[in-house]
Amino acid sequence: MSGLVSDTAMLMAAGLGKRMRPLTATTPKPMVRVAGKPLIDRALDRVEDAGIAKAVVNVHYLAESIEAHIGARQAPAVTFSDERAELLETGGGMVKANAAGLLPDPFFACNADSIWLDGPRNAFLDLSQAWDPDKMDALLLVVTHARAHNFDGTGDFYMDGAGRLSRKRPDRIAPFIYTGIQLVSHRLLRDAPEGKFSTNILWDRAIAEDRLYGVAFTGQWYEVGTPQHIRPTEEALKGV
Repeated sequence: MSGLVSDTAMLMAAGLGKRMRPLTATTPKPMVRVAGKPLIDRALDRVEDAGIAKAVVNVHYLAESIEAHIGARQAPAVTFSDERAELLETGGGMVKANAAGLLPDPFFACNADSIWLDGPRNAFLDLSQAWDPDKMDALLLVVTHARAHNFDGTGDFYMDGAGRLSRKRPDRIAPFIYTGIQLVSHRLLRDAPEGKFSTNILWDRAIAEDRLYGVAFTGQWYEVGTPQHIRPTEEALKGV
């Protein structure tokens, strides 16, 4: 698909999936099935549908299960970033993959357990068309509460008229929720901490520099964080 600013998406698949227990006692969360299909297949299908050629998948917990399931996939072509030695969290995982030369500038990043239905345009094209590397270190796909299903939190971000993001203030509701999908510049990863750390550290620096932006998703997004979220998500996906 033309119009994409990157040919690579990193899928974050290394987490322990503690909130999804007991299903994740013997199965990594990205391999949990929703409507008969593992979560990671749903994410990779969206990557393929968008025309993104390459996927970098980080693995740690029950890594062999994920590698055996998707290693032979042709589209997108899968490369693994091995975190068996140490779980690096989201920020550390991106830094490791980038240091290995696996990530172009910019690259898409996506939680491997995300489920979404695209709107008029696919999510990656939405990000690509809003991308401005001169202004942005990262561009987050965010969604309003009305488009966020199974979500009962208070939101993550405010967004101004120019698209700049700021954090939710204590004891307030923020109108935008992070979908787990973003477009990332190598500039966001500069001078990063060593070892494991959350991307939140890098986002906070970008916010302070007015370089963290968002784009409102035009489709529907589903929170699938616990076993209780699976059935309502399956009901919503019927006929899709």
